[in-house]
Amino acid sequence: MDDLRVCLSRAGIEAEESSLQKLRTYEEMLLEWNGRMDLTSVSGADTAQRHFLDSLMPLETPGLIPQGCRLIDVGSGAGFPGLPLGIVRPDLRVTLLEAQGKRCRFLRAVCDALALSNVRIVQDRAEIAGQMAEHRERYDRAVARAVAPLNLLCEYLLPFVKVGGMALCWKGPAAAAEMRDGAAAARVLGGEIGETRETPAGDTRHILVCIHKNQKTLPQYPRKNGIPAKRPLKCEEK
Repeated sequence: MDDLRVCLSRAGIEAEESSLQKLRTYEEMLLEWNGRMDLTSVSGADTAQRHFLDSLMPLETPGLIPQGCRLIDVGSGAGFPGLPLGIVRPDLRVTLLEAQGKRCRFLRAVCDALALSNVRIVQDRAEIAGQMAEHRERYDRAVARAVAPLNLLCEYLLPFVKVGGMALCWKGPAAAAEMRDGAAAARVLGGEIGETRETPAGDTRHILVCIHKNQKTLPQYPRKNGIPAKRPLKCEEK
């Protein structure tokens, strides 16, 4: 975790010692629970760089995740990127949305162990939660990491985002090939793809795609369970 301290410092991200200690405990629990269930394929020395630093890289840009904002991590899995963000930024109000019960049990165990009062776990699918009044267009930021192609992510994320807010998508090198369909989907859902930022993640290359929410999402989106994946929004060929 000392490596993480150095990496964060080089990226201009400051973390309190108490936050770094919580990340250490989180890492220990991740390794322990990973022996019982499939949480991550990354372990050992790679965890700090590939998971924690990668999750926290938006903090390198001042204002990208504003003070006190409401943030939802859609398809949180083992908690990335939402849980590290909630640990290092206790001012954030973080919701971890995860459909699998066993992963939610892990996330609750970590939040209990770390006494994270600013993080809550919701077990549900994005297609269902995105139509609920308590979640729909209630968040300043919606984030997702390694979940789906960009056009599908737009349908999963943008219904949660307030007008004037933003969705942040962690993507790999394939991001460029997904931009055309992603831009078309964003427009349908009330958004517009903006800037992209490259984030180092060990020997891989991650692209952070910023999608601005300019108008309300039409009420038919997100569509029912499984439909977005079966019939993703695409750019109409001319």
